[in-house]
Amino acid sequence: MKPQAPDRCAGPPTLPRPAVRECEPETSVSDVPRLPVHQHHQPAGADRSARPARAVSPTSAGSPVTAAGTLEPYDGILLLSFGGPEEPADVLPFLRRVTAGRAVPEERLAEVGAHYQLFGGRSPINDQNRALIAALRAELGARGLGTPVLWANRNHPPFVADALREADVLGLRRLVTVLTSPYSSYSSCRQYREDLAAGATLARDEGVLVEVDKVGPYAGRRALAATNARLVTDAVATLDGVPDVGLALLFVTHSIPVGMDETSGPGDGEGNLYRRQHLAIAATVTEEVNAALGRELVGELVFCSRSGPPGQPWLEPDVNDRLRELAGQHVGTVVVVPVGFVSDHMEVVYDIDTEAAATAEQLGLRLLRVPTVGTDVGFVSGLVDLVVERAAEARGELVPQGPGVRPSVCPPGCCPNLRAFTPALCGSD
Repeated sequence: MKPQAPDRCAGPPTLPRPAVRECEPETSVSDVPRLPVHQHHQPAGADRSARPARAVSPTSAGSPVTAAGTLEPYDGILLLSFGGPEEPADVLPFLRRVTAGRAVPEERLAEVGAHYQLFGGRSPINDQNRALIAALRAELGARGLGTPVLWANRNHPPFVADALREADVLGLRRLVTVLTSPYSSYSSCRQYREDLAAGATLARDEGVLVEVDKVGPYAGRRALAATNARLVTDAVATLDGVPDVGLALLFVTHSIPVGMDETSGPGDGEGNLYRRQHLAIAATVTEEVNAALGRELVGELVFCSRSGPPGQPWLEPDVNDRLRELAGQHVGTVVVVPVGFVSDHMEVVYDIDTEAAATAEQLGLRLLRVPTVGTDVGFVSGLVDLVVERAAEARGELVPQGPGVRPSVCPPGCCPNLRAFTPALCGSD
């Protein structure tokens, strides 16, 4: 059983400072080991071909429920994301929202803000969300569904209350929410549920009454794994001349505080769901790439975007540290898979494409970065499948259950807020 969260009626515990970044980390998994995908690395000089199996794989629980021409009882879909600045003047206000109440020094905000200035002070995440909304509308239309798709962010307009006001103007009364975060942890699920609650309260105070549900975390669903597997297969296929022993396959995700990972998942669960979900999808993708290409690659899970006080433990190893170790282990090519992110936002374009790429160049490593799932038709179709399935559940119909399927209504104690109790929608507590 996972560690118990502190008494939320007591004073807030001392907590790690969350990453001052653009997106939050974002799985359920079976317990059957399938493939050697590693969270931790071997010591320098270790035999990379002799690593034991340690991960599990998400599986599809069956085809989603399908319903032609209706998403009843929902009359709207809400895409909820992290948000990011649109121009240089937005950068510091955005970062202050991200770190509100956490006493992050202005110097640190300015330091992180400089990353955005490398890209003209504009985050790529908002345009990518606009593209995803267009892709969702196209997929819905192809299925004969004209359901409106609205948009909200946590840290940059439009906020949840803005989206609910828009829904009210459009005459919408019940929305189903899709997060751009597939994984289970406080910052990648529960905190968004808190955003929904706060936005609904604000809107209700203005007389706007719109009911809000959400789909469950979808890291364990087939569409995410299958799309990543295809993208990685395409990338590795260009490396025919590189032997397995000289090629490292690194799956990268956003680091989070160890305590947040330990309490990820339901209150009566074993914890560490965030990390286990990533190991699972990395295992599945590695297995499918090897099967498709006849290779024997070994995947590893590494992290980026670590922040917070130096003495506070976060998930490791950092991608840059692992690159330095691989350079001493006869590895010449590294394939980097940003599996923790659904689009190329700041953690990808700065932490991987800028920082990690610079580290690889300094070490003489060839770095090949795999695309994120973005608006890939298979991924987008999978998101619409989730919405169709959630609508069937809301109508009282049977929906698929099994490994990889997380509940749409979060169970008690799931991914708790360790600082203080804050109301959240779409949960049973």
